[in-house]
Amino acid sequence: MHSISSRGFLSYLGHWQKLTLGLFALVLLCWFVADTEVIALEPWAELSRMFNGFMHPDFAATEYLLDALWQTISFALLGIGLGLLLGVPLALVYQHSWVAAMCAFIRAIHEIFWALIFLQIFGLSPLTGILAIGLPYAATFARVFADILQQAPVHTIFCLPHGTSKLSALLYGRWMHVYPQIVAYIRYRFECALRSSAVLGFIGMPTLGFYLESAFRQGHYQQGGALLILFIALIGTIRFWAKPIMLWVYLPLAVYFLPPLPLFQEQLVWRFISVDILPPMLQGLPLSAWFNAGVFMSVWEWGDQLVRNQVIPGIIATLVLACCALGLTHMLTLILLPLNTRLLMPNWVTILMRAVNLILRSLPEYLLAFVFMLLLGPSMLPAIIALALHNSGLMVFLMARQSDEVTVPLTYRPRIGDYCYTVLPTIYPYFMALLFYRFEVIIRETAILGMLGVMTLGFYVDSNFAEIRFSGALLLLLFTAGLNVLVDYLTRKLIQIPRNRLQAC
Repeated sequence: MHSISSRGFLSYLGHWQKLTLGLFALVLLCWFVADTEVIALEPWAELSRMFNGFMHPDFAATEYLLDALWQTISFALLGIGLGLLLGVPLALVYQHSWVAAMCAFIRAIHEIFWALIFLQIFGLSPLTGILAIGLPYAATFARVFADILQQAPVHTIFCLPHGTSKLSALLYGRWMHVYPQIVAYIRYRFECALRSSAVLGFIGMPTLGFYLESAFRQGHYQQGGALLILFIALIGTIRFWAKPIMLWVYLPLAVYFLPPLPLFQEQLVWRFISVDILPPMLQGLPLSAWFNAGVFMSVWEWGDQLVRNQVIPGIIATLVLACCALGLTHMLTLILLPLNTRLLMPNWVTILMRAVNLILRSLPEYLLAFVFMLLLGPSMLPAIIALALHNSGLMVFLMARQSDEVTVPLTYRPRIGDYCYTVLPTIYPYFMALLFYRFEVIIRETAILGMLGVMTLGFYVDSNFAEIRFSGALLLLLFTAGLNVLVDYLTRKLIQIPRNRLQAC
C-alpha cells in the first residue's frame, strides 16, 4: 500500500519537480559526509577586522597599483583575442565529433592548471597568462558560437546574389542574424576573463590577484579592501569602457605595455614533452625498451598506485564539495531572485540588490574561498560558501532578465504568492538548465580550490607540480578533464524534457 502511494505521488510530479527532489536528496547525502567543521578560533574578530578594512580602504598602500590593474586588463584582452582567433574557425567545424571532443577536453581544464603547465615551459612570462586564458576560452567560444549558429535562419543564404562567395554567404547569411547574441556573449566572457586574469596573480602573475593574496595573507585588510573595490568597479563599469570600437585602441596598448617576453628556449620545451611528462621509470630509457614486460608492469603499478591513492579520493572529494555547493547555490538563487525582479520589488530595492549581485559575481571563487578559509579554517565549508555565493550572484544576474520579461496576466499582483505561482514556474526550466550548466563550472572551480588545501583533485595536481612530478600531474589532469566531460554529458541528459511531458512541465 505504501509503495503504491509513493509511486502515485511520483507519477503526479512533473519532470522538474522530480529533478529538484533528486538534487536535494543527493545534496543532503553529500552534506552528511562533507567536512564542514569550523576550525578557526575567532572568526568573528577576523571578520570585524576585514569589515573595518573595507570601510577604510587605503588606495595608496599598493605599489604599482595602476600597472597591476592594467596588466589584469591586458591579460584578459589578449586572452580573449587569442580565444576568438582560434575559437571562431573551430565553431565552423564543430559538428565534427573529434573537434567537439578536443574542445570539451581543453575547456574542461581550468585556466590556472593551464597556467601551471605553461609555467614549466615559459616561466612567469606574459605568454603563460595569455595562453592559459586563450586556450580554454577558444574551446568555449567554439561550442557557444556553434550553438548560436545552429539557431540562425538559413533561408537568407538563398536570397543572396548568384556567385556570392562562401565567406560572404556565411557572414551576411548567417552570422549577421546572430551578431547581437555573439557580441553579448563576448562581453560576458570578457568579464569572466578579468576574473581569470586576477586569479592568475595567485600563482605569481603580475595582476591584481598577486597583491590581493599578499594583502589578505598578511592581514593588511585596508589594502585588500581597496584592491577589491577597484576590481569590482572595473567589472561593474565594463559596459562603459569596453565598447567594441575601443578594442582597436586597447589591444595595441595591451601588446605594447606587456612585460618583455623571454627568449624562446627550444630545449626546455623538448625536455618537458620528451622527459618531464613521462612516468619516472620511462625517463632516460630508449624507446625500444618501453615495450619490455618489466617496464610495462612498472608503469602499470605506478599508475595504479596514483589512481588508488590520489585520483579516487580526489574525485570523491571534488564531487562531494561540488554537489554541496550546487545545492546551496540553488537555495540562495531562489531566495535572492525575487528581490531582484521588478515584477515583485520596487525599483530602489532591485537597484540595491543588483549592486549586491555585482559584488558577488565579480569576486572570483578562489579569492572568496581564500578569505573564508582565513575566517573558518581549512575545511570544505569555506569552498562551499565561496562557490555558492559567486554562482548564485551570477545566476540571479542572468535569471533576473528572464523574470522581468515574463508576460503576466492583468490579475497579477506584486506578491510573493503571485510570483511563485505565475513567474517562477515560467522561468524554472531555464533556471534548472542554467544551474546544471553552472555545475560543470563548479566542478572545474572545485578542482582548483584544492590549491588552498581542500583535498580535491586540484590539491593532488598542485602537489605534483610543487614536487616536480609532472607525469603524475598530467595524469591527474586527464582524470580531471574526463570528470568534467562526463558531468557535462550527464547534466545535458538530465535537463532534456521528454517530448510527451512538455505541456506538463
